[in-house]
Amino acid sequence: MTSYVIQRGSSHDSPRRSTPMTENAVTRRRFIQQSAAATTACSLFARTNAACAAGISERYAGLKSSDYLGPAKVEATIADEEVFTEGPACDQQGNLYFTNVPVEKILKWDASAMKLSVFRTNTNKTNGLYFEPNGNLLCCEGGAGRVTRQNMRTGKISVVADSYNGFPFASPNDVCVDGAGRIYFTSRPGGTDPKKGNVNAVYRIDPDGKVTQLLHWPDIHMPNGIVTSPDNKTLYLIEAHGKADHNRNILAFDLAADGTLSNRRTLIDFYPGRSGDGMCIDAKGNLYVAAGLHKTRGTSETLDTRPGIHVVSPAGMLLAFRETPEDTVTNCTFGGKDLKTLYVTSGTKLVSISTTIPGKREYRPEG
Repeated sequence: MTSYVIQRGSSHDSPRRSTPMTENAVTRRRFIQQSAAATTACSLFARTNAACAAGISERYAGLKSSDYLGPAKVEATIADEEVFTEGPACDQQGNLYFTNVPVEKILKWDASAMKLSVFRTNTNKTNGLYFEPNGNLLCCEGGAGRVTRQNMRTGKISVVADSYNGFPFASPNDVCVDGAGRIYFTSRPGGTDPKKGNVNAVYRIDPDGKVTQLLHWPDIHMPNGIVTSPDNKTLYLIEAHGKADHNRNILAFDLAADGTLSNRRTLIDFYPGRSGDGMCIDAKGNLYVAAGLHKTRGTSETLDTRPGIHVVSPAGMLLAFRETPEDTVTNCTFGGKDLKTLYVTSGTKLVSISTTIPGKREYRPEG
């Protein structure tokens, strides 16, 4: 196991000095207030790219990241010819499962034996994974346009849902389950004409199998990571459109007892940098978001969002940041005996980061 700590001239946990704009420099308090105001203005009124970039960059100043996150450690390196890792999820025994999408594998990391193995092949380009409370594994089979369930005792795979309104899903991407057992998943990329096929959307699958489309294009553009809060009263959704003008943020919705959504708002805006991809949530409701890039990749995404894990409060404040070793950081989940180990898929690396706050208890299956 390799320790991995990155420093950019100074520690991530230390405030960075700013050059005064005039001879009468503003006080630190006013500086922080003005930076926060600029960031809010970017999110709400979509000012120029330069102004938004300045707001994002100032978010990283003065973070007390060690209050939330330990150093990043490389646990394993994936040696497949093609690698794009995604979808980490832990079972009851603490084993971590994650996907290598292009080669259609689900990999298994045994933390106690420090061993990486292939759990399943021919996965239909499965992306997101999630363990249900009974221990069954939900899989977003993007290549087959369906959500499946694997019984971890028997190995049997069954289809949970594969269509809506007479059309197959575009490409299921990420998935979560609320306290009532309802499944929520994102699907992308789809078309733009609902009469010809399913568009980019968020769906809910009820325990009886009924499928409801909760959000759809053009009200949302490129849905990605999705989680529910520990009290099941809020649903968070990542918008991650690398080629669009804006639509790189985290949206929050009130989640009613019947699974319906209301009160849409923007929690945090990553534009013009790379948005979040996947995320998970701790027991206090803070989000742990995989976002940012080391290098540009032929999109309009800038490097203003740093590459790594961003801890975001329920109020939309950036609380902590820990850089990850390589592109592309995609997703994360909680594991370990006390749910205080954050597992991160980052390019060819499986990374772990200790946390001071455990993940929400639902990340530990009961069955």
